[in-house]
Formats: sequence, structure tokens, C-alpha cells
Amino acid sequence: MMRRAFAFIAVAAASCGLVTHAHAQALDMSHGEQVHISSAGPQTYDHDAQTVTFVDRARAVRGDVTVDADQLIGFLRKKAPAPGAPPPPKDDSQDGTMGGSMELYRMEAVGHVHIFTSTDQAWGDKALYDIDQATLVMTGKNMKLVTPQDVLTARDVMEYHSQTRMSVGRGDATVTTNDGRRVRADVLVAFSAPSDQPAAQAGKSAPAPAPAQSNNSNNGPLSSGSSKLERAYGWGHVLMRTPNETATGDRGVYIFATEMARLIGHVHVTSGQNQNNGASALVNMKTGVAIMNPAPGQRIEGLVIPNDASSSKPGDMK
Repeated sequence: MMRRAFAFIAVAAASCGLVTHAHAQALDMSHGEQVHISSAGPQTYDHDAQTVTFVDRARAVRGDVTVDADQLIGFLRKKAPAPGAPPPPKDDSQDGTMGGSMELYRMEAVGHVHIFTSTDQAWGDKALYDIDQATLVMTGKNMKLVTPQDVLTARDVMEYHSQTRMSVGRGDATVTTNDGRRVRADVLVAFSAPSDQPAAQAGKSAPAPAPAQSNNSNNGPLSSGSSKLERAYGWGHVLMRTPNETATGDRGVYIFATEMARLIGHVHVTSGQNQNNGASALVNMKTGVAIMNPAPGQRIEGLVIPNDASSSKPGDMK
């Protein structure tokens, strides 16, 4: 029975997509080769619930992506007929563990979840992956996603949407780059540049993300060819920090390639001991030049400390 369940899940997963490309997959199990699932403990197929459960050091592998957890649950459904083909006759005997009429459409990992590729890693207590939508949702304590370029953390929920190259952190979410830049907010949404588009070029125009095609196999986090973050949007208690500048506001956007930040609402920009306050600001976090705007009928307020060696040069703050 246990080996039958294992064989079924591998065959069912194979029906979910196309042949994988030579380079490693991003965290996108909606297409590619078979999913191989194993565990040290019992494996249970539930015909009524249409699930296969693996417990005790469970592992799922597809291409370059590996998911480790205390428990893995595969959710199954009947295959849809090919376009133009007549629906297959109802035959419940084909829905058993060795039947060919079922496919894997969702996978849930529970307990000590660790998702990784050859370069990137993610940790959480629970993860749910929707194969149709190519969407990962993680919850739990000490959630973290680490790539060669940056680290994303969140307190409540962490999401990754492969088709739009979008990462979402909810609850004291933070992105920290390996060169010391940091963006933090109550809700943080970050977009990665396409793998075939230089990040510097993407940062100039910051266009709306286009849905990724199925051959963009190394876009976004958790791929061996991780692309760099293009921009990040923050809502609630937004903080943007470089080694030289700190800016805060109610909401904002940061372009990683140009280091330009736009902040709105209760804005404070600090350089050394100098500080400017206003309703909105456009800040060059690299040069320290900031254009501050007051709220209607109000004035911009600032604090300038003379002879502060660590502050911006005269004229840098406008």
C-alpha cells in the first residue's frame, strides 16, 4: 500500500506540466518533471479526501526545488479531458492509488518547513503551494527567505507569486540587501527583474510586471539564477535605510538599481544628525539629495547641525 501511494503521487505530478528546461526551476511547480515524494514514516492515501500524506522527515523534489517538512500532504483531483476530447466514462476504479485519472494540484508542508534550491533557501512552520496559480504561502515563526542578493523576513505571512515575480511579506516585513540597504514596512511587496532584463535598466522605468512565460525558469527567488530585486512597495511604518541615509513615512516605493525612494505621509529624512520633515519626499538614498514637499497650508521643518562631518554637504538637502 505504501509503495503504491508513492508511485501514484509521482505519476500524478508528472501530468501537471511540461518538460523542464536545462537550468534550474524557480519555486514554480506548475510545470516541469515529476515530483518525487518520500518519507521515513507511513504514507497514507485517502480516497474520500483525495489526498496522499507523507509523515516523518517528508521530502518532495522537483527539478532543482526541494521541500523538507515533518509532513507533506498532496491534494489530488481528476484530470480534465484534453481540449476537444469527450469526457472519460465514470469509473471509480481508476481513482485508486495506481489510477491514471488523477493529478496533483496542491501541496501542503507542515512542521519545520525548509524549501531550497542550489542557491536560495526559505524557512517557515507551514507552507501551501498552489500548482495552478504557481503561488507559495508560508506562515509561522521566524520566516525567512535568503537569496545571494538579499534576505526577506516577515512576522505573519510570506508569499511568493511566480507568474508576476512578486514576493509579499506581512507583519514587520523586511528586505535587507547584502550591501546594507534595508526596506521595512507593515506590508512589503517586492518585485524581481526578469532574468533577461538587467536590473539597472528595469529600475529606470519600473514598468508594471508582465506575467512570466513558462520558459522563464529562473525568474524570482528560489532559483539557481536568482534575479535581483527591482523595486519594493511598503505600507505602514515604512523605513528605508542605507549606510548613509534613513527615511520613514506612511507608505513608499524604493527602486533598488537607482536607490531612489518616494515616500508619502509623515515623512522624515535623516542624514547624520540632520533631519527634514514633510508630507512627501523624493529621496536619492545614494547621494543624500532629497526634495521635500509640505502638506497644503503647512511648512517643511528641518534640523541642521553645523559642522557635522557625517551629515550631507551644504545644498544636498532641498
